[in-house]
Parts: sequence; structure tokens; C-alpha cells
Amino acid sequence: MTKERRAEAAERRTVDSPQALKALSHPLRLRILRHLGTAGPATSTTLAAALGENTGTLSYHLRMLERSGLIEDIPERSAGRERWWRGVRGLDIRRPPQDEQTEAERALSAELDRMRMEEDVALARQFTAGQAESEGWMRGSRGLTHLTRAQLDAFHDDYLALLARYAQGPEDAPDDARPVLLRWFGLPAD
Repeated sequence: MTKERRAEAAERRTVDSPQALKALSHPLRLRILRHLGTAGPATSTTLAAALGENTGTLSYHLRMLERSGLIEDIPERSAGRERWWRGVRGLDIRRPPQDEQTEAERALSAELDRMRMEEDVALARQFTAGQAESEGWMRGSRGLTHLTRAQLDAFHDDYLALLARYAQGPEDAPDDARPVLLRWFGLPAD
């Protein structure tokens, strides 16, 4: 790991506020975050064109994401009324524990889970259909083990540390890099 990567990993911060949860529980905001993560910085105008939305709608959702600490503007690229946006690097997005969430926050969590599960099912189908033609760009693994709750928590934290170790945005990535979606979840088998 380079010195720069170690410094970036050390600066990782957790986002676990109800406000961030609310911001993430909107389909367009998830699309905005995905676009910024795959294509890099954008303005509300370029995002509107890419996502098929109007700039007023995009500006509102960009402000919500900014207030939640999920995106930031790039002052050195912005000029006049034009603001450039990027996803905030080094975020470890976690939810507040279920027992600390209000009923409304639990409902937002459930909606976020539903949206993400639909996306995950579509990705699993894409993986199955496209693996042979992927030229090595698709990899997967499944496993079974016996863990205590503490070991499962440790495994999850190790996975997040591994993601942080390999994290790079479109502006930082080598020319031959591609955006790669990674998923992990663990659940009892019995």
C-alpha cells in the first residue's frame, strides 16, 4: 500500500446518521452516487443529461447528498454558478443499530434494503449471463463457515478494510481500470 493510500485509509470516516440514511433511501440519489462513482465528477447539467432528469431536480438531490456528507463540490473546478460534484472519498457508510433507529428510520432502512436487493438480484443475473464473455472481468465466490456473532462482525470489518485498501475513484484509477461492483453479505444458513 502506498503512503498516499495509507493516509487515505487512515482518514476514513463512518457515516451513520439518520440524515444520511434518508439521503440514501431515494432511487435518484443512489443513481447520482453510482454515476459519480463510475464516471467521476460532474455538474448538475451533465448529471441531468446522463440520468435523463432535469437540472432543477438534480440540484435539489445534490444538495441533499451534500448536506448528508455523501458528496462534495470541487471548488477548483467550479466557476460562477457551475458547481462540480464528486463522491466523498473514504466513507464507511453504516446504519445506526436497529434498536437505536426510530420507526421512520427503520422504514427507510427497509426501503433502502429493498432497492439494493433489486439491484443485487439484477447484478447476480448479469453475472450469470455474462461471465463467459467477460474476459476475466467477472469473479465470484461463495462459501460456508461456522462463525460466532463476534466473528461475523470481524469478518465484515475485514471486508470493509479490504475494500478501503483497493478503493480508488475514476480520477485516481489507472487508464486500464474499470468500475467494478462488489457485494458481500452473510446470513445464517439454518
